[in-house]
Amino acid sequence: MTPEQKQALQEHIQAIAKILYEDTSPERLTSLAGIEEAVRSQMQKHVMPEAGVFLSKRLREPVQGINDD
Repeated sequence: MTPEQKQALQEHIQAIAKILYEDTSPERLTSLAGIEEAVRSQMQKHVMPEAGVFLSKRLREPVQGINDD
């Protein structure tokens, strides 16, 4: 990963974290265990399905250079 990609990734992660934080009840964020559970739940509900959809779409795209004559 290039430094530019790392920077962009960090910026996106911070933006996602802010949105998920705002969508989490404060009562869930009072202990380390609660924070861990809230993060895991939010990631599984919102982030991972979208990542899976993106990757599966990429898999279906033809790969340049394979079987090209």
